[in-house]
Amino acid sequence: MTARPNFYRFHNGEKAPLQFSEAEYEGRLQKLRQTMSDMGVDAAVFTSMHNVSYFSGFTYCAFGRPYALVVTQSTSVTISAGIDAGQPWRRSYGDNITYTDWQRDNYWRAIEAVADKGKSIGYESDHLSLLQKAKLDSFLMPKQCVDLYEASMVQRMHKSAEELMLIRAGAAVADVGGFAIKDAIRAGTREIDVAMAGRDAMEAEIAKRFPDAEYRDTWVWFQSGINTDGAHNPVTSRVLERGDILSLNTFPMISGYYTALERTLFVGEVDDASLKLWEANIGAHELGMSLLKSGVSCAAVTEEINAFFAERDLLQYRTFGYGHSFGVLSHYYGREAGLELREDIDTVLEPGMVISMEPMLTIAEGQPGAGGYREHDILIITEDGNENITKYPYGPEFNVVG
Repeated sequence: MTARPNFYRFHNGEKAPLQFSEAEYEGRLQKLRQTMSDMGVDAAVFTSMHNVSYFSGFTYCAFGRPYALVVTQSTSVTISAGIDAGQPWRRSYGDNITYTDWQRDNYWRAIEAVADKGKSIGYESDHLSLLQKAKLDSFLMPKQCVDLYEASMVQRMHKSAEELMLIRAGAAVADVGGFAIKDAIRAGTREIDVAMAGRDAMEAEIAKRFPDAEYRDTWVWFQSGINTDGAHNPVTSRVLERGDILSLNTFPMISGYYTALERTLFVGEVDDASLKLWEANIGAHELGMSLLKSGVSCAAVTEEINAFFAERDLLQYRTFGYGHSFGVLSHYYGREAGLELREDIDTVLEPGMVISMEPMLTIAEGQPGAGGYREHDILIITEDGNENITKYPYGPEFNVVG
């Protein structure tokens, strides 16, 4: 019988061009290794999509299978399933091992081959399930486990020059999608048709700007009428009507990096009650953007916007925080929880951080001005303020359309 290995190296073809330079990935790993040394970690076992992508360039598609990146002081190795063949090797900075499904838990045997037994192991408490943590303990028998969740998150919050270039490009692609959506809006058109126009425009723009990239997961949420009440409501086949409130949301994905554009619009006309609410939300949006600067805490920004809404008796219509970080994250993975504009986040903004300003008011059906109002810009914190990298205009002068 032919031997069936537990794992093997399938280095098929040549390394593909990654989105960032080798120096960028090496710099990330050097910072991580210094953190590991400071915390007494011999091997870091990253299992989340965002950290695997951040430190190696490989953005996996799990489809029910586990993936990992193991980093020691001398090597970094992605651990991938056989179904992906050589693609993880081509798209990883560093080494790659493929595990087979001939025997249960070959995934952990491959990790063990790199991390070794009896070492100090770093892991991610916010991602590793109880089941997989038990297998880590069983296969690696660590002398101690150290949680790298917060330390790796803090590293990702501070963007490099190369990351900022990619994020700026992503914001520009989001704008392209926004303009395509605006052009597609008219009474009698379905939400899904408008959404597809924005998605197609963004995917074509990404392919033009990044010809060596992999293309995946660029999408649009376009909502109308009552469907605007939630920020993440899926697209439907609802037909647009004159006077409808609309919510435009474009989300380009470039090599694991996600950006966004969100705008309130109306079809053809806007009534007085809606206009008053829209303008109030714009006021909060502009105030919030002016507050985003180095040395200010997320909680302090939040409290000032809360006060703005409270003065207008609108705070009760706010449904979530006012912004969050951008970088290696998506709607289904990642989130730098330490960089969100909420009352309970005390992180102080620093140059090189990237954060959105996105206030939203939701008015229930049957009330004057019913619907969800939201504007969203992406800002880079600088030494003396911020750089707004979102260029699509907001407000009624530009966004009463169709």
